[in-house]
Amino acid sequence: MFSNHNGVLLSILCLCAISCTEVFGFSSVISVRNGGQWGKWQFPEHCPNGWIAFGFALKVEANQGTGDDTALNGIRLFCKASAVSTESHIIESESGLWGTWTSTQWCRNGFLKAFLLKVQHPQGNGDDTAANDIKFICSDGTVLAGHGQVWGEWGDQSGTCVKGISGIQTKVQSPQGDGDETALNDVRFFCR
Repeated sequence: MFSNHNGVLLSILCLCAISCTEVFGFSSVISVRNGGQWGKWQFPEHCPNGWIAFGFALKVEANQGTGDDTALNGIRLFCKASAVSTESHIIESESGLWGTWTSTQWCRNGFLKAFLLKVQHPQGNGDDTAANDIKFICSDGTVLAGHGQVWGEWGDQSGTCVKGISGIQTKVQSPQGDGDETALNDVRFFCR
């Protein structure tokens, strides 16, 4: 049986959820179902208020041959106030330790609105890489293919951020020492 205090507390929590969404400037989260199983969700990063992502870069480890591969290690989003703005702001949730950053890719006539993730299924005693690559869909329909690694399969497309992607949160496995490293396993994006 609920007391009046519990009802008031529930009402306050519901109002906070609504107003927190408005305060932080995002209304939903888009994700995919094929993300890797290892690691923990890291702190999210958001574009400045009212800005959205128009471009991205990836942190990718080159093929290690017989060594341990981690493939996709990080994702950076490049936020702008508008398509014609020359000022940009980089946001990045946690990234893995390995790899180098690719060149930035930009939507020519729009903003980032959806994505697909390429993920390798667990390999048992083999070399696990988890997330390998990402593709973003721009609001004009253009698909921007990342320059990640070759392993894994593409999953289904995420939902759509109609007003643009404005935040990122990554799921990253911390370094395992002598273990099999996977680094970035999954990602989700916040909508404006």
